[in-house]
Amino acid sequence: MVERPPKRVLTGPDLKAFYKALSNPVRRDILSYLGEHGEANSTGVARALGESTGTTSYHLRKLADLKLIAEIEERSTGRERWWRSLMTDIFTPPGLEMTADEREAAVKIGALRMTHDLSLVVSAYAGYDASEGWNQIHRGGLRMTREQVASFAAEYETLVRKYLTAPGEHPEGSRQMAVRLLMLPDEGPRPDLPPEMDPDSDPDSDEDEDADSDEG
Repeated sequence: MVERPPKRVLTGPDLKAFYKALSNPVRRDILSYLGEHGEANSTGVARALGESTGTTSYHLRKLADLKLIAEIEERSTGRERWWRSLMTDIFTPPGLEMTADEREAAVKIGALRMTHDLSLVVSAYAGYDASEGWNQIHRGGLRMTREQVASFAAEYETLVRKYLTAPGEHPEGSRQMAVRLLMLPDEGPRPDLPPEMDPDSDPDSDEDEDADSDEG
């Protein structure tokens, strides 16, 4: 198990900068590539992503400004610069005071994450039977106090860290896995099922009941 990454608590200005960075698909691809390979030079990243070295170098510098990656100065020579991924536990505290534009950036980051997470849910269910055990879906409900919720989340983070490996040091045969934990009170009304999935709204059964009553 690798050491626990340092926790970085985001501020309102951080959220604005993060949204600008993460809304760019090239920067997201760079983060994914360095997260997988650990270290790479700008030429290698450009080749892997199919981008020009000039474009890639620009985005690498912007990500370094946000302290999401760092230059490996001892390996950088001349115009060829080497970069590494920085393992950081990024956290946005609830109730963070933000200006209007910072809150707008936070909402947009949430929308990006939600869009990605929803696509993962669809992929998990659609590919479940053919996944050969790679896709795991577990759903449950518990009656818990707020203190138990916090304890559960802390134990979950400990379990995730148990399987965490450093970029570039992943075990053979491993794959990048999406792992999510969502906990919230489940006390609201249930969404309505589409008519074709709701057994209580089967039009054929209604017709049969009407026919039976007419005969009586």
